[in-house]
Amino acid sequence: MELFSLAFVIFVVLALAAYYAVGAMLGKGQWVVLLVASLAFYCIAGGVQALGFVLFASLVTWVAARYLGACDARCKVARKACADRAEKKLVKARFLRRKRVALVAALVLCLLVLGYAKYYNVILFNFGFARSPRSLGILLPLGISFFTFQSLGYLIDAYNGRFSPQENFARYLLFVSWFPQLIQGPINKYEQTGQALLRSRRIQDVDCSRAALRLGYGVFKKVAIANLLFPTYDSIFSGVNVHTPGNVIVLGIVVYSVYMYADFSGGIDIVEGISELFGIQMAQNFRQPYFSVSLSDFWRRWHMSLGAWMRDYLFYPFALLSPLQRFGKWATKHLGRHAGRTLPACIANIVVFLCVGLWHGAEWHYVLWGLYNGVIVALADLLAPAFSWCADRLRIDRGSRGFHVFAVVRTFLVVQVGRYFDCIANVTALGICLRNTLFSFNSTPLSTALAARGIQRVSTLGFPKLTILACVIVFVVSLRYEMGHDVRDDLLAARLPLRLLVYGACLAIVTLALPMTVTNGGGFLYANF
Repeated sequence: MELFSLAFVIFVVLALAAYYAVGAMLGKGQWVVLLVASLAFYCIAGGVQALGFVLFASLVTWVAARYLGACDARCKVARKACADRAEKKLVKARFLRRKRVALVAALVLCLLVLGYAKYYNVILFNFGFARSPRSLGILLPLGISFFTFQSLGYLIDAYNGRFSPQENFARYLLFVSWFPQLIQGPINKYEQTGQALLRSRRIQDVDCSRAALRLGYGVFKKVAIANLLFPTYDSIFSGVNVHTPGNVIVLGIVVYSVYMYADFSGGIDIVEGISELFGIQMAQNFRQPYFSVSLSDFWRRWHMSLGAWMRDYLFYPFALLSPLQRFGKWATKHLGRHAGRTLPACIANIVVFLCVGLWHGAEWHYVLWGLYNGVIVALADLLAPAFSWCADRLRIDRGSRGFHVFAVVRTFLVVQVGRYFDCIANVTALGICLRNTLFSFNSTPLSTALAARGIQRVSTLGFPKLTILACVIVFVVSLRYEMGHDVRDDLLAARLPLRLLVYGACLAIVTLALPMTVTNGGGFLYANF
């Protein structure tokens, strides 16, 4: 069941009607409607067998979290009965060991299932034991990376005592299986989304206008930009060879970047708009990433929920490991205070980005992509004093608007280099693309090269000019957000004629774009994660 199918629209309308009808008649129990709708959606969209993966991750983490809560309760009782501080310390250590064993066991179980579903086919294919990554018949369950990480985040937070574990399994299952987040995230936290799902609401309490605007904006980005750019990106990189000129490759990389942003953020806007129609706010996942002033700033704005998960549950625990702390002290003594403070974080950043690459897939290009981002972020932190020294010597005002624009453009170019490792799956083709970009950039005029690939049918650049207009609209909206304006509030506060003009123009663009949409444009890139 695709997001752009009539079946999905009917499904959401029926779920909304049932949700608010139960609220009006009973005043409670609305969360049961959400649970039934979520499980039904996953059975329809992912298959009944795939539902087993959701139930397994939910059951393992729920049982483990309940055990952790029981350990904490028993520890408090046992410590009250202790005669002195030394005995209390021993009791605490004993229960802490039990909690660690339970935590590690649950983490290993869930990660093994995730690894089997996501990497088993690919690993055997890479080592020559399968004809293709799908030949073994193991299909990737819809959104398995998202709900697995979300349930593991809940378990780790329960271990750290951030909240009391949920006693009702069905209520916890709703948190893991909430259907808007299953498609492509975001990865939500229990303290916010888990509790919000259980509250009762009336339709009068929900700002449906804001929710509808967000949903419509996501549809606009997906239909008018992502779906129209996909054929150009696909045509360029499906036929890469030693004769492909660098100008075509660079165009393909830029097209891929815009396509990926419109597809991913558009999908997130759609599912968050749907969630807001139920009165439930999910975690923010994008914040104008292409206005970033550094690569680390970019990753604080792109796929924010995954970045927050990696920061909280991998970066900090890894950076605080005793060996890294000892290494930091050694570096402080021998290399200076900045190196001692920065080097452990640099190593942790490289490890985190390597894991982010593997989260995307077990292919070598994802490993290279993770290493590229990790090394760039680490070097930027390590060399920050040198950059500051150079800027001072050259009398560069780093607070000026001109330098800010320079930093945004520089970051965009750094991100584009990383896209080579992201979108070109074949390592040999990746090498060809990098070489031709540097040494054969204009060996063939761009128009001639595009025509030879059959992708100059609709415009000089190989995609409809309508897409350029849509990109300008998204750029203006993003710029307004970057300047601190809430575009939805501004639009809803505007006069009716202006609102109708904006709505009509966007609807006209979407209507014109629909006939040009490729048949496989309804799917979302991150639905396969």
